[in-house]
Amino acid sequence: MVAEDLFGNLDEEPEPAGTGGSLGGVPAGMAPLAVRMRPRALDEIVGQKHLLGPGSPLRRLAEGSTAMSVFLWGPPGVGKTTIASVVSHATNRRFVELSAVTAGVKDVRRELDMARRELAHGRPTVLFIDEVHRFSKAQQDVLLPAVENRLITLIAATTENPSFSVISPLLSRSLLLTLKSLSDEDIGELIGRALHDERGLRTPGGSEYELESEAREDLVRLAAGDARRALSYLEEAAAGASAAGGSSIRPEDVARAVDRAAVRYDRQGDQHYDVISAFIKSVRGSDVDAALHYLARMIEAGEDPRFIARRLIVLASEDIGMAAPSVLQTAVAAAQAVQLIGMPEARINLAHATIAAATAPKSNAVIAAINSAQKDVAAGKGSTVPAHLRDAHYASAADLGHGVGYRYAHDWPHGVAPQQYLPDDLVGTRYYQPSEHGNEATVAERLELIRRILAEPE
Repeated sequence: MVAEDLFGNLDEEPEPAGTGGSLGGVPAGMAPLAVRMRPRALDEIVGQKHLLGPGSPLRRLAEGSTAMSVFLWGPPGVGKTTIASVVSHATNRRFVELSAVTAGVKDVRRELDMARRELAHGRPTVLFIDEVHRFSKAQQDVLLPAVENRLITLIAATTENPSFSVISPLLSRSLLLTLKSLSDEDIGELIGRALHDERGLRTPGGSEYELESEAREDLVRLAAGDARRALSYLEEAAAGASAAGGSSIRPEDVARAVDRAAVRYDRQGDQHYDVISAFIKSVRGSDVDAALHYLARMIEAGEDPRFIARRLIVLASEDIGMAAPSVLQTAVAAAQAVQLIGMPEARINLAHATIAAATAPKSNAVIAAINSAQKDVAAGKGSTVPAHLRDAHYASAADLGHGVGYRYAHDWPHGVAPQQYLPDDLVGTRYYQPSEHGNEATVAERLELIRRILAEPE
């Protein structure tokens, strides 16, 4: 007869939870390549070196020496689920996976009840929740006491900034770890493993596929730092090559596998510089259609979206400036969106900023102004600061004449006080010369009035 107590049937092995997640339920022979090649130990994980050093929280978690709950934040395919998988195999703790896409409050409560029962028998529970940002506030509230009391060790994965998608009490009781996109070298290493490992495309008899160098470059580029995408493309390309009766994976096989043309674009070579140059010059020239074409080429080729966003931010001041100052705000917002949302959705934000910049009135007056000012400084121009503008916030300043005669701008009409601001040798110098384009035409009118007032006899 099975012994029972207040916690229910404890002498029987608990039935495995129906997770609905990505770590269980698929026989090894039917699992996709990306699942079969999932690392089994922390030392097999590619990338994320900043999180995997000796004594790091993740390593201690895998070793079972800590019960700290963690949030893993990063773009798709960088190892969030893999880390949870490694933890699930590294200790004898009970491991449960829930997907926030399919699980509800009832599912969470059921797993927490089971965790309480297991803990009473000395077996702690690790609860992995994938896509935790999809949990409602009510679902996250249910987790809070269990995390606070360490009834469970929570590992939560998300592609969205937890500061915006997770309730602050839950986040404050956990450790937030940020995962980075994988480098081209990381993706290349994973592809090599998949080709030569018996869990991957190598058969027990030793036969394996040969990946042509150009096809490898296409896979690495099209993966865009996403390991799952790289291995999925490789698996399909290998299947296509096999169906055609060959064992050599060619660029054509890769192109068919991803259902798109393998755009010839080397992120370290001429194409990188040529396309970004054409993109910037098209925006500067106000050809919005050409700008969108080159943006699309960069996106399709797997260019780092953060690089594109940075170039748009620079362009917003260099080629537009005060003619349409809101474009800088749009470009900065697009860069933030790239960080918060990630690709592919962030392509829309990049297109938004590109269209705003290309259709805006243009002016290079901002960069011309700072270039001119720096040129004078580099040439040694600029004598001492006028005495009335010097710091007067110490006892003997007045004795030295510092601040004496300074006119406070807010005490004067228009908020402009006529007095000398430039050093003696630069009086009358004009660095900023606004254009007549867009908002800068209004700025030009106001600046002319300001300069007349400043030039009035003191």
